Amino acid sequence: MSEYVGLQEQINRNNTRSILLLLAFPALVLGAFYAVVAFGSRNVNGGFDSHLASESFISGLPMVIIAVGIWFLIAYLSHSAMINLSTGAHTLDRKDHMRVYNLTENLCMSVGMKMPKLQIIESDALNAFASGITEKTYTVTLTRGIINTLNDQELEGVIAHELMHIRNRDVRLLIISIIFVGIFSFLIQIAFRSLLYGAMSGGNRRKDGKDSGAGLMLVILVVSIVAYILSLLFKFALSRKREYMADAGAAQMTRNPLALASALRKISGNAEVEAVKSEDIQEMFIENPPGSSAGFIGSMGALFSTHPPIENRIKVLEQF
Repeated sequence: MSEYVGLQEQINRNNTRSILLLLAFPALVLGAFYAVVAFGSRNVNGGFDSHLASESFISGLPMVIIAVGIWFLIAYLSHSAMINLSTGAHTLDRKDHMRVYNLTENLCMSVGMKMPKLQIIESDALNAFASGITEKTYTVTLTRGIINTLNDQELEGVIAHELMHIRNRDVRLLIISIIFVGIFSFLIQIAFRSLLYGAMSGGNRRKDGKDSGAGLMLVILVVSIVAYILSLLFKFALSRKREYMADAGAAQMTRNPLALASALRKISGNAEVEAVKSEDIQEMFIENPPGSSAGFIGSMGALFSTHPPIENRIKVLEQF
């Protein structure tokens, strides 16, 4: 009983920390907007005008809130379809996969939670993830490889891990953080393309030294890059410790930590789902080793790792 209380206290502490980190995302949006506004707030002498900056910030704030709100609404309504499109996942047929359904139903009944949807990715890789924002959209997705390779106890441990992500609202937090990171990524692309287009098509049209549009786009680009990097760090801070929490919760749910440790050992080195190129989706998997992500994140390796080393997770489970 004391172990359960200890774990619950860690989950509560982690949830409080996560709320603070989530509050940092809108604060980052507002800070980035103010930085851009401040660039254009200058008095007749060319110096910074704080009064003008405040007025411009307040007058532009409703538009920022509306734009972010629309972005969230689109993401809320379409996130499941976008995930399925990115992964190629489809509904797991109950008749052909009674084993998976029985394991999931038994686990859900043991903790009194509503059973999520089950989906499958046709890949020989060994991986799984949970997704969704509400009870209607909560989903556990498994690869064909993990279903065929793991025995019942190991597969039960993996499913329990994903159910813990749903119970702890990790999937909701991750999707919200992905949405905020996406905002800054989108702004970077817009600012960069605007600068590139301006340089290619209008670089010689203005000789009067009043090319303020290009200057503003450069500021937006720099501010967006800084905000993007900070938002990534916030997102990684949300995700790393939650893998340990989900492992511990799964061990308690199944009362078999060694089975999950054995599953992770089999998953290690066999986790890459080649068809999934989206870094955001890769971060949701039970294992996303450093360097498996494409582009910037993958090139930074362990520094920007979304998961703790799988060897460390196995050691913790073996000592549970």
